[in-house]
Amino acid sequence: MNMSAGDGKSERLVVIGGDAAGMSAASQARRLKGPDELEIVAFERGHFSSFSACGIPYWVGGDVTERDALIARTPEEHRARDIDLRMRTEVTEIDVAGGRVRARDVDSGAQSWTSYDKLVIGTGARPVRPELPGIDAPGVHGVQTLDDGQALLDTLARTRGRRAVVVGAGYIGVEMAEALINRGYEVTVVNRGREPMSTLDPDMGRLVHAAMEGLGITMVDDAEVTGVLTGDDGRVRAVATRDAEFPADVVVLGIGVRPETGLAAAAGLPLGTHGGLLTDLGMRVRGHENIWAGGDCVEVLDLVSGQQRYVPLGTHANKHGQVVGTNVGGGYATFPGVVGTAVSKVCDLEIARTGLREKDALRAGLRFVTVTAESTSRAGYYPNASPMTVKMLAERRTGRLLGVQIVGREGAGKRVDIAAVALTAGMTVEQMTALDLGYAPPFSPVWDPVLVAARKAARAVERQR
Repeated sequence: MNMSAGDGKSERLVVIGGDAAGMSAASQARRLKGPDELEIVAFERGHFSSFSACGIPYWVGGDVTERDALIARTPEEHRARDIDLRMRTEVTEIDVAGGRVRARDVDSGAQSWTSYDKLVIGTGARPVRPELPGIDAPGVHGVQTLDDGQALLDTLARTRGRRAVVVGAGYIGVEMAEALINRGYEVTVVNRGREPMSTLDPDMGRLVHAAMEGLGITMVDDAEVTGVLTGDDGRVRAVATRDAEFPADVVVLGIGVRPETGLAAAAGLPLGTHGGLLTDLGMRVRGHENIWAGGDCVEVLDLVSGQQRYVPLGTHANKHGQVVGTNVGGGYATFPGVVGTAVSKVCDLEIARTGLREKDALRAGLRFVTVTAESTSRAGYYPNASPMTVKMLAERRTGRLLGVQIVGREGAGKRVDIAAVALTAGMTVEQMTALDLGYAPPFSPVWDPVLVAARKAARAVERQR
């Protein structure tokens, strides 16, 4: 055993990354082992720990009024639990053979080595920021950290104009479009894809497109951004595509994220096809007994397709951290995989998906049927019942559920959880039709919209046999 911890402590755990996965792992390990058994040192290069990146669009939009409401646990709270959390300290190198990491104080530049017996990598993801002319101009913002959110709010407070361009129409792009609409901006969304929300099939994305335009958002699809144009003062003035220019007083990048694994790659740790770290079921980095990883820097198993996926979500990161912390602390836990559930909204439109899209199923070599069902959120005669569209994919021969997408108003989004459970259980669409779901006119029609789609899918499967 490496007695690197010193002061009579038997082991030292080093955690790289002070957000969801890393600090969940540290906290869980501390619950299982006291400071006399396990010293925990954590490094975070930013100003904040254990914060909700998912909440940033709602803070920018004014739904959440205080930045600190997004912080689950402060550095001081972690330290009170005997976790040595070192803020504004960036790990710049992992020496796997030597069992140590090199860290640099962001403010002073001072560097030092810290040895470890066990290492947890929770380096998260980085926003995609294409190398385009003007992309670093004042007024162009990404939104990944609380620092990013504050910088955007500062720009909005200083900017006299009210024109905003959002580049990208994935989750972040759609949510930031809503945030800027809520702040009274004229919003244009420039999207490279055929429709917004590439996590949906295009036919469902069209519903999102129509709803966003109905909210006053200008949608520009099939458009490749070629650069950001600046004025005489150097600040952003427009976003350019091959065919047009879109005036902008502020630009928000919502193109997506990639795993932050440069540090791990330099250390020779195994990466998958999506660039994320590869781990076993216990979240241990493959081939390395004393190194674990979790959160947005890892790839996970898709339980539906059986393939590796990159799904950066806070729900997964916190679960990864719990699994890692349990295993580091001497217990036993596994993370079996995901079915790819996600939900979002733009104003009153709710958007949800789980499982495979059509192109995912094709890529996995599956033969399938698809159905689309129109229903309502409540009994049709009950006040404020709103339309809902449910798309369902099922395996052609077996009828196994493969995926569900839902677009609608109030009550649409969380219905996807029914499908997520069915996917995890490996249910067929015919089995789903017998699910005993809650019913009363204020909550659902007699046949829930998900079950309407399941019935339709079961009939389609039967016709293919």
